[in-house]
Amino acid sequence: MATDPQALLEIRGLTKSFPGVKALQGVDFTVRRGEVHALMGENGAGKSTLIKVLTGVYPRDSGTVRLDGTEIRPDSPKAAEAVGISTVYQEVNLIPHLSVAENICLGRQPTRLGMIRWRAMARRAEAAMARLGLRVDVTRPLSSCSIAIQQMVAIARALDVSAKLLILDEPTSSLDENEVEELFSVIRKLRGEGLGVVIVTHFLDQVYAISDRITVLRDGGLVGEYETARLPRMELVSRMIGKELSQVPPTQSGDVAGKSSTREPFVELKQCGRRGSIAPMDLSIGKGEIVGLAGLLGSGRTETARLIFGIDKIQTGEMRVEGKPAEYRSPSEAIRAGFAFTPENRKSDGIIPHLSIRENIMLALQARHGVAKAISRKQQDEIVEKFIQLLGISTPGPEQLVMNLSGGNQQKVLLARWLATQPRLLILDEPTRGIDVGAKAEILKLMQSLGRDGMSILFISSELEEVVRYSERVVVLRDRAKVGELAGAQINEEAIMHTIAGGASE
Repeated sequence: MATDPQALLEIRGLTKSFPGVKALQGVDFTVRRGEVHALMGENGAGKSTLIKVLTGVYPRDSGTVRLDGTEIRPDSPKAAEAVGISTVYQEVNLIPHLSVAENICLGRQPTRLGMIRWRAMARRAEAAMARLGLRVDVTRPLSSCSIAIQQMVAIARALDVSAKLLILDEPTSSLDENEVEELFSVIRKLRGEGLGVVIVTHFLDQVYAISDRITVLRDGGLVGEYETARLPRMELVSRMIGKELSQVPPTQSGDVAGKSSTREPFVELKQCGRRGSIAPMDLSIGKGEIVGLAGLLGSGRTETARLIFGIDKIQTGEMRVEGKPAEYRSPSEAIRAGFAFTPENRKSDGIIPHLSIRENIMLALQARHGVAKAISRKQQDEIVEKFIQLLGISTPGPEQLVMNLSGGNQQKVLLARWLATQPRLLILDEPTRGIDVGAKAEILKLMQSLGRDGMSILFISSELEEVVRYSERVVVLRDRAKVGELAGAQINEEAIMHTIAGGASE
């Protein structure tokens, strides 16, 4: 491939493997001077691995990385900074009780005879913030600043080392609309100074508002590089998901087609939202209804589930359960109301790996009973054996450590935990991710059976085919806001993709 004369960063044939996983497979990536370049892709696409190789967190297996025409091989983030690559991560990694100036200059404070030159440091911090077009009292504690200003301080710190390339990892995830526009003004200013900016984000609207080019990764490989202005949103969505419209079946599967979507509401959200998490939305789940939540990674699916389950507090609007106002301040309150939630990441948020199958299954039911009402061992054994048989959990016995089970069987243990509580609402967040085909089919079949038996289900999946096949209604999210709702015969993959992209389905 010919060298681009405008290229600031050139990555060619980059590969990186971990045991059993090829995280990057011959990836090319180019960032030009004075360009904002969006790096896009779903879960497991390779975005984070690429950034970590580029910034010296991981060594690369093969390929070349050139900055300003010179090959580089940083072996740490500090080494990457030394050659001109700075990164600002989603979570602001600064020290809140120190001042703005101390945070900007931390580790590189101006000194004389071993003493910090406080006035010089303040002037340097003021100059760093002024470069971003901001006037801030740099002596105030960082904790007294808004999240938006803290983000700007993180950028000012990153630029304080004569950066040539600035990487912004999900920089707008905690910002409101006005703060996003302030950040974009800063990014445009830096672009005008000839800086190269890489932005990793899941917000489609923001990608089209700020970026000049887009690179899409999928499953560790390069899908392509595109000029933003020439890439229709629908094509971007299809490249990220990995399905062209010609591959998408035009009609819904017959499994739920023709079912009535007019059910008596069980849970209703009325303009419920949370700042920096999910925009106010209306959403209803009928009794015995399976409602699908569709959208790209970062669209707000999990955030919606967290609001309903009481993990995050609803800040606007009202939630109703069976027509009555309900406000759950914690998951334990939601569990007592008959709600259940299997999280997306079963390993970190679901199973307790060093406990047995029995102990994992009994957790939620015992929590609902309270510590004063212990469930006898005999009752535990009966309940656990019932669900091992019902779900077909493959195990030599209930005392087997759950960490020794396959992914599919771990997922079944999680389901058993919540089914033991006899919930009225079951929230399933990516219940089939990372499990084998057989276990996936069993779980989806069980979900249908639970719906027929009257359980309300909120079903979240990145697999559009699953959402189409098993949902009676589909709520579509984009950029942490509800953008559409489909029901009955309207539900098909093409309609969902058009709604995600922001266009109407023909």
